[in-house]
Amino acid sequence: MSEPVWFGVRHLSPAGAFQLRRLLDQVQPLRILVEGPSDLESELKDLTAAQTVPPVAILAYTRRPPVRSLLYPLAEYSPEYQAALWAKEHGVPCQFMDLPSSVFLALLERREGRAEEENREEPQGPEAVWAALEEQAGEDGHEVFWERTLEHAMAEDAYRQGAAAFGARLRELTAGQGEDWPETVLRESWMRRCIDDVLREGIPPERLVVVTGAFHVEGLKSASPMTDREKKRLPRVDADHTLMPYSFYRLSSRSGYGAGNRAPAYYALLWEGMNRDDPLWHARAYLARVARQLREEGSPVSSAEVIEGVRLSRELAVLRGGALPALRDLRDAAITCLGGGNLAVVSRGVAAAEIGTAIGSLPEGVSRTSIQEDFYRQMKDLRLERFRSAVAQDLSLDLRENRAVKSRKSAFLDLNRSFFLHRLRVLDVSFAQVQDTRQENATWAEHWVLCWTPEAEIALVEGALRGDTVQQAAGSVLKERVERAAGMGEVAAVLEDAFSCGLGEAVRYATAGLQAMAVDAASLDDLAAVAQRLSLILQYGGLRQLDPEPLKPILEQIFLRCCLILPGACVCDDEGAKRVQLATERLNTAALAHDFLDSALWTETLRQMSQRDDLNPKLSGYATAVLLERGQMDEEALDLEVRRRLSPGVPADLGAGWFEGLAQKNRYALIARLSLWSSLSAYLDGLDEEEFKRSLVFLRRAFADFTAGEKDAIAENLGEIWGIHPQLVSEQLNAALDGDLLAELADFDFGDF
Repeated sequence: MSEPVWFGVRHLSPAGAFQLRRLLDQVQPLRILVEGPSDLESELKDLTAAQTVPPVAILAYTRRPPVRSLLYPLAEYSPEYQAALWAKEHGVPCQFMDLPSSVFLALLERREGRAEEENREEPQGPEAVWAALEEQAGEDGHEVFWERTLEHAMAEDAYRQGAAAFGARLRELTAGQGEDWPETVLRESWMRRCIDDVLREGIPPERLVVVTGAFHVEGLKSASPMTDREKKRLPRVDADHTLMPYSFYRLSSRSGYGAGNRAPAYYALLWEGMNRDDPLWHARAYLARVARQLREEGSPVSSAEVIEGVRLSRELAVLRGGALPALRDLRDAAITCLGGGNLAVVSRGVAAAEIGTAIGSLPEGVSRTSIQEDFYRQMKDLRLERFRSAVAQDLSLDLRENRAVKSRKSAFLDLNRSFFLHRLRVLDVSFAQVQDTRQENATWAEHWVLCWTPEAEIALVEGALRGDTVQQAAGSVLKERVERAAGMGEVAAVLEDAFSCGLGEAVRYATAGLQAMAVDAASLDDLAAVAQRLSLILQYGGLRQLDPEPLKPILEQIFLRCCLILPGACVCDDEGAKRVQLATERLNTAALAHDFLDSALWTETLRQMSQRDDLNPKLSGYATAVLLERGQMDEEALDLEVRRRLSPGVPADLGAGWFEGLAQKNRYALIARLSLWSSLSAYLDGLDEEEFKRSLVFLRRAFADFTAGEKDAIAENLGEIWGIHPQLVSEQLNAALDGDLLAELADFDFGDF
């Protein structure tokens, strides 16, 4: 049987796409076969629709979790895309001929299982050849080698012959090597069967064009067609597929043969120059784009400098053995002529010219899952379409009702945007990332950074397994999180997310889960963290138009349990004291925010912590500070407690530790109490040398976070107590240590403490 017309390509190759169209014009084929999963052939109609703007990708994914996916990205200059486009323009059937995606995904599943068992360090097969080629190419790298050798080869049939020779040599060096070689043989057997089936239909070989990776040309010529029995034995998984927009940035991050290229925007310039029949158009366009970026940044760049850059790039190409400027030549010319020899000056312009920010698009309703349709509909309704960009953009939201507009939709636009973005966050769709708000304690304000990536689209498609809309899928995820939650803290986090998403049903489900867990034993840390989350929800839940009232009994119950176990938790070391102090602060914040919590019980709990001598002294001091802040301890009671805690009979580390806890809060109120500093001064005066050294460790830690202004205020108090001018005290306290003191500190043994 005669052979068809073979055309081996690199999968993202402007010269390959251009020369392929020339060949198709000459051959006028009756059928075109393209390397691509045969069960994705239905996407060709939408792929070549007039409204489709590359880059786009065909996504295949498993129907059951864990979701595995395969991407087939296509730029305008992809030979496969141009083959399909030519076929549509000329009314010629075009088919994909590779293994079905359901088989590819099954093989991927098996390969992932083997990868967990193997630990391969050295590259093998094609990887080793590419590594060797990269090394031999030197500073140019194999990308520049490919560009000079094939992308600049404009002579008739030069690309086809060069790619075939390159693929044949690569195959000769790697045949039988690498873990993917069995899959290569399997694919070529399937593709050979597809080719033979078409030829048996009566299509003359000379009118059948086969577009495949250059590596596969020789393999397809000699492969044995797959038999029916072999076909039935292929592994398969249930899979779906869809078209999705793609981006130049993502193409650049998938560099490597057959997967992408490092400079997709630059290759688009090559493609445009070929279609303009202007061999130097890409050079002028590249340098003009760099210059435009520099001008936008405020750097003056003249047309003469751009012209000089083009000239320099041509001379560099000749010196390096090329016929036309390659990417390396143009980058060097940009640095020299536009950046004054400094790459940093032109780096943003170089990125714009080489990678770019282009994002493809599809006609509305074309080849999308229901959740994708819902996503794009909401993007339009919520006026977020301008944020669908590869460049990160800021979005600030005010969740309060806007009373300056007439319609309810406009009045709550930002609130509905917040619901939508939080739902995407719950689904792990990377399109939106919430940031810390600039307004302290402003629960009505949110700040987001929005940036579209193909990964966001993939995550959306994966979300289709959980629901037909963004709302349904987010609700399903929250429900699953409640069901597998291991503790109250996880359920409280779900509850907070449910309020942020505006999902009332998820709120009720999480509330029920929290009620069921509230009766079980839990640590103080978990209970206090849950109390904090519930407190925040109760404070801003109404802002999100959801009723938080059912949470009040749960918070009361948790708060009561915390009050009962908190004093006992204070019997701990200093490491445990950090966690108990955080829990105390969280509970105190909740008590201050809600009148329905038992404030008398909370005050009594703090008094126990403050007065008991068997607890960690730092926590007792901290409880005293909280009582002072709440106005539950007067001057006389504080003086009494200070004298008791800082008496000569109290060990230095206990007294200083108590003061450290006291100094954690309400510092200005403490500084204003002269009696406190008088007691502290008398306490230190009464210590012997060893006790004084021990107290230094804790006191130094206590004062470490005090500001210079606070230290000056303390100096004034001590100056008054000692009868010395405050300025002199401040100078002494803030003076640099001399050599003798530094030497003493160097010899000081802190290991005891």
